[in-house]
Amino acid sequence: MEIKEIFNNYLKNGTLKITTPRVKILKFIKFTKEHFDADDIYNNLKENQQKISLASIYRTLALFLKNGVIRIVTHAGRKAKYEFVKDNPHHDHMICIKCGKIIEFKNDDIEYMQKKVCEKYNFILKEHNMELRGLCKNCYKKRKK
Repeated sequence: MEIKEIFNNYLKNGTLKITTPRVKILKFIKFTKEHFDADDIYNNLKENQQKISLASIYRTLALFLKNGVIRIVTHAGRKAKYEFVKDNPHHDHMICIKCGKIIEFKNDDIEYMQKKVCEKYNFILKEHNMELRGLCKNCYKKRKK
C-alpha cells in the first residue's frame, strides 16, 4: 500500500492530514522491517538529514496509534515499541527480558483455544495481544556460562 493511499484512507474519515513530517515518519514506519520506537525514527531521519523534532515524532505516533496505522507491540523498559499495521497479519510476540529482542510468532492452536474460551463465556473478541516474556536463545546461553 502506498503512503498517500494510507493517508487517503484516513483522510476520508477526516482524521489525518498529509503533512511533510507525517509522510517522512510514515515512510520510515512502512519500510522498516523491525519493531521501532520514537528514538529509532528520530535517529534514522537525522542520519538522512531530515529534521523532525522528537516531540513531533511522539505526537505523530500517538495520532497514528489512535487511527490504527500502528500498534503497540510492547512497553519494553520505559519505551513503547510499535509495528506497522497494514500488510501485517495478526501475530503474537516473545520478548527477551534481558536484551529486548522481539520474536514474532503465529500459532493456530493458540488462536483456536482463544476462540473456544470466548465461545464458552459468550465473549466477543475484538482484539488481543499475546506477549510472552523470557530469555532469547543468546541471553539464555550467556546466563549459563
